[in-house]
Amino acid sequence: MGLFPGLIERETSFMTGRGILPSQDIREFIRIGRIRSNVEIPASQIQPASIDLRLGRIAYRVRASFLPGRSSTILNKAKDLLVSEIDLSEPALFEPGAVFIVPLMEGLDLPSDVRGVANPKSTTGRLDIFIRLITECGDEFERVPKGYTGDLYAEIVSRTFPVRVRAGMKLNQLRFIRGNVAPAGDSRLEELDRGEPLVYGDEQNPAFADINRGLAITVDLQGNGKSNVIAYKAKEHAPAVDLEKVNYYDMGDFWTPIHRSSDGRLILEPSGFYLLTSQRRVRVPPDHAAELVAFDPTMGEFRIHYAGFFDPGFGYGVQGEIPGTKAVLEVRAYELPVLLEHDQLVGRLNYYRMASTPEQVYGLSIGSSYQQQELTPSKQFKAPSASLHLAGLQPEAAPFSATR
Repeated sequence: MGLFPGLIERETSFMTGRGILPSQDIREFIRIGRIRSNVEIPASQIQPASIDLRLGRIAYRVRASFLPGRSSTILNKAKDLLVSEIDLSEPALFEPGAVFIVPLMEGLDLPSDVRGVANPKSTTGRLDIFIRLITECGDEFERVPKGYTGDLYAEIVSRTFPVRVRAGMKLNQLRFIRGNVAPAGDSRLEELDRGEPLVYGDEQNPAFADINRGLAITVDLQGNGKSNVIAYKAKEHAPAVDLEKVNYYDMGDFWTPIHRSSDGRLILEPSGFYLLTSQRRVRVPPDHAAELVAFDPTMGEFRIHYAGFFDPGFGYGVQGEIPGTKAVLEVRAYELPVLLEHDQLVGRLNYYRMASTPEQVYGLSIGSSYQQQELTPSKQFKAPSASLHLAGLQPEAAPFSATR
């Protein structure tokens, strides 16, 4: 008999199968102390297939990004590289390009067969905030090894906007996976698509699901018919964004709208940050979760989708009542200009089986912000106005490139 037989008995009573753990298992992890915090963890942190993680009260500005490795603790290495220590009990400004290490409020004591995978939240990615989870003695970002016991930390770099943050904010999320679970193979995706279409072309009609090493995601450079704006490009030298504010900032102070061109092309400028959408509407059934592959070197010198998690029920609802939702793509070019063309492949959506169907799915009932979205910036911004759309680049003005 183990040292803690009560804990083992309680865990056995709720253990589900292999796969991504659902919301009810995450709640149980909190109850029995597998997920721990000195501050109460409210129900609002629990998503259908993940838990939101909260910033702690101190941030360390450091000279460089790093992984702790096996020879040093995170805080010891952070203090070796320390520029300044910042109190997050009040809002603090994180300047673009500066690297911050923030201890998180949550810690873990995982079972030996459960590991974790982290990702930025959608709102974080749409603000071009680069955030990565770190564990003690970790040798890779965004991964929590099986059986990990210890604290969690976030490395945060705002790439475009100055941002104001404070303790308790939720900028990234963590999934738990039992067993060695691989993405669903193409034959499984084809089976899913035959049962419930994974892709819709519009609000009424299913579309062909291009399945090849996952579900192909292509870019929309024509717009949805309601607006000819096909992208937003982040402005340089914009004001600071307070992440606590919702529906507060005017889009025109931060974003330049890009209108569709006559030839269906867009040139991404080096170091530019863009919001675009997928050409088709995608769906994730409640018994699966998905992740958009963020970068494939075969696709060119750009990165898509910092925030790659798609929850069970995204674009689907509870019983299949939603005919798909477009994926908003966070796109950054690197050193070279990059030409995109309408319906060009930009990523693949990998589907993973849930250990069991979550008791709650993605949608308005749990406060999800982006169900049935079109080209939607982060929730800090007011809905784009007609005047903003008209102020952007007109199609005949510059058909081959985006304007600043």
